[in-house]
Amino acid sequence: MSCSTQWTMNAVKEFTYEIVETTDLFDPANPELGRLPDGRACHGTRLVVMDETVEKIFGERIRAYFERTNVSVEYLTLQGGDDHKTFDQMLRVASRLTEIGTDRVGTPPIVIGGGVVQDVVGMAASLYRRGIPYVRVPTTLLGQIDGSVSAKTGVNYEGCRNRLGTFAPPPRTLIDSSLIATLPPRQIRSGLGEALKMALIKDRTLFEVLERYGDHLVRDRLQDSGTYAGDEGPGQTVIHRAISGMAEELQKNLWETELRRIVDYGHTFSPIVEMSALPELYHGEAVAMDCVFSAVLAARRGLLPMEELERIVATVNRIGLAPSHPMFGDAPTMLRALADTVRHRDGHQFVTLLERVGETRFVDDLSEREITEAAGVMAVLARDPYAPVAELCGSVRRTPALAGAGSAR
Repeated sequence: MSCSTQWTMNAVKEFTYEIVETTDLFDPANPELGRLPDGRACHGTRLVVMDETVEKIFGERIRAYFERTNVSVEYLTLQGGDDHKTFDQMLRVASRLTEIGTDRVGTPPIVIGGGVVQDVVGMAASLYRRGIPYVRVPTTLLGQIDGSVSAKTGVNYEGCRNRLGTFAPPPRTLIDSSLIATLPPRQIRSGLGEALKMALIKDRTLFEVLERYGDHLVRDRLQDSGTYAGDEGPGQTVIHRAISGMAEELQKNLWETELRRIVDYGHTFSPIVEMSALPELYHGEAVAMDCVFSAVLAARRGLLPMEELERIVATVNRIGLAPSHPMFGDAPTMLRALADTVRHRDGHQFVTLLERVGETRFVDDLSEREITEAAGVMAVLARDPYAPVAELCGSVRRTPALAGAGSAR
């Protein structure tokens, strides 16, 4: 006779973390960079991880900061770029933490750099001693307006973006918008791709700023060097509204127990394209293309007015981003991308479509025909970014549904 005994554990995980905007972060008179998350004094050695670009531009200032503030640190420089977002790179960080004798709590590492090094160090910290605190300092626009709020870490694995990863937000993230003044225009445009995503899903005011000032934002690197009416220039408006919108959405569902997330807009079809085209496309570039593809789907369904679709594509062009890429015009690639996303969303599409800029709905019934026809529109936009998209949506021939085809899953 068999019998069973069961114990049920009920636990709640609460986590509080802060995003601090500051100025002159590398000035020794500013205590923020060396401050511990809990405010205690540090009595050990901390690891400072930089990517190669940060080392080249800010390395001397960072070293001078810690020397003058008498904070004991050791350094590690990593290569940036998605082709270096690997498990082996993460293990390099873990090994260095051991070499310098990192404590469980009292000597949190500091990571200064772009999104790749942020994710790599974040994952290492989440695994080291089953989790240690760390401090992140994003130096790209993408990192400041998107990654600064995120709780996720990860590395690419077997050709898949962020296939291995953890949920591990750092107790403190430090943002100094002057750090992005050194970025090349393409990096700024890539960051604005993520700002566009946030604008489309919930913030019409943010969209209107991007629509009006897109090229100026790139030229000024969001430093607001011109004269603008109001309390904030467009650069600060973009940074503040993008961070606030992301924080509002993630706080409701930080651990992703709910798989229907509007912040996944722009991230349904782009991961496959981004990894397949690596290193041709930056993350924000692929996200912007995904935003356009999803807007085309919505417009062809009759959800999104055609004039709104035209404004979206025009704004992408004004920022200087490409609205499409040949892979977005390839229907089999788009179907494969959606199939992979469905696995990530536990068998559902949960695709966010726009009803207008700032308003969305979820759908779970996209068909192969819809994907194929939208890809036809994107194929033309890949060749001619300024093609009349509303006319394209109306002229693309509606192909017969494939035999037995229903939802594209």
